[in-house]
Amino acid sequence: MKILVCISHVPDTTSKINFTDNDTQFDTNGVQFVINPNDEFGLTRAMWFKEKQGASVDVVTVGGAEVEPTLRKALAIGADTAIRVDTPATDGYQVSKQLTAVIKDGGYDLVIAGRESIDYNGGMVPGMVAAMTGASFVNTCISLEIEGTNATAVREIDGGKETVTASLPLVIGGQKGLVEESDLRIPNMRGIMMARKKPLNVVPATDASTETNSVSFEKPEPKGQVTLVDAGDLDKLIDLLHNEAKAI
Repeated sequence: MKILVCISHVPDTTSKINFTDNDTQFDTNGVQFVINPNDEFGLTRAMWFKEKQGASVDVVTVGGAEVEPTLRKALAIGADTAIRVDTPATDGYQVSKQLTAVIKDGGYDLVIAGRESIDYNGGMVPGMVAAMTGASFVNTCISLEIEGTNATAVREIDGGKETVTASLPLVIGGQKGLVEESDLRIPNMRGIMMARKKPLNVVPATDASTETNSVSFEKPEPKGQVTLVDAGDLDKLIDLLHNEAKAI
């Protein structure tokens, strides 16, 4: 089984975010980038298929040379080969077109993507890739088992969970539940050294239009002042909720 894991190169959630050029451009200065958390759950599940079922695991991302440290981390975790599509990631449609070209060229049985990235939260790439490749698609996937060419997946739905079956080729939009946070892997020294010898292939971009553009960015309003109330002073708490917060 050939597996391709789609990796997004995203800012660490602990990074301080700023914008430049009249709030039209994201300022990358001082920002630490990481593997998108939803993608990391998928990568860890792919490693399980590699170890238990002998699958091969490739990782891919769209972007310039600045994304390569993130791909090297994925190789250190255990992926066999990394692919970088040499073009900036501009929007979900353009990224989907680039990934589709890689998928068709590689003949992958299973494509694992995160349900969304934590930077733009578009949530559109896995579904568009499935449509462009003609593969089956399961979104918000929290469990996945493969037997031969058949897959059994569990996905979150409003108010519960749904178990579905599908045939390969399959694209999933994964999230926490594919594995738990305690299952995520930290690259060890041996993995880091081996990653240096694994192939990181840079491929040219295919022609793809950009359908959306970010016009400007805006930070959320800063949090208001907090009023602390003694645990035993219920009268003051009720007064503040009623007269100041207008909550009751």
